[in-house]
Amino acid sequence: MEIIKDKTHPGNVIRYCPRCGSEYFLFDGEKAFKCQICRFHFFINSACAVAVIILNAEGDMLFTRRAVDPHKGMLDLPGGFVDPLESAEESVMREIKEELNLDVVSMQYMASFPNDYVFSNYSVFTTDLCFLCEVSSFEHIHAKDDISGYEFIHPGDVDYNQIGSESIKNIVRAYIRTVSSDLD
Repeated sequence: MEIIKDKTHPGNVIRYCPRCGSEYFLFDGEKAFKCQICRFHFFINSACAVAVIILNAEGDMLFTRRAVDPHKGMLDLPGGFVDPLESAEESVMREIKEELNLDVVSMQYMASFPNDYVFSNYSVFTTDLCFLCEVSSFEHIHAKDDISGYEFIHPGDVDYNQIGSESIKNIVRAYIRTVSSDLD
C-alpha cells in the first residue's frame, strides 16, 4: 500500500481508531481506514459545501474576502459548509444571512466541483455546490462571520490569482463561460 505523499491527507494524519483508540487503525491507501482491534471501518468521504453567485443590477459578481485561513485575504464566493442534517438550499440561505446579512429570494443550482480544503493541517475533501441566487436587496449588506469584506467585480475583470480555492476558480470560470456572449 502506497501512502499519499501530501502531509495533510487523512491517511498521513489520522493515527488512532476513533472508537477504541487502537494504533492498529490501518489506511487502505485510497479512502478508508479499518481498525484491526474493534473492526471499526472509517471512510474518507467528501463534505458538502455551497458557493453562491449573486449579481448586482449591473451584472457584477459579489465576492467576499476571507478573514481566516485557508486563503486568508483572498477572494471567495459567499457560502460555506452544509451543516449536519441541513439541505444545501437551507445552507445557502443560512450562509448568506450569516456572512452578508442578505436574504435569498431565489436560487438555482448551477454546478459542482471538488476541492481540497486544508484546515488545521488536515485535508477536508469537499464537493462545492454552486447556486445562482437573487437577494431581496443589498441595502443592509455587511461583512460578518468569517469574511473581512466584500466587493462586486465585473465577470470580465475577475483576477483568478486573487481567488484562493481551485474549486471557486472553477465555479467562476464555469459561470463566466455561460454568460461570455453577454460580457462587454
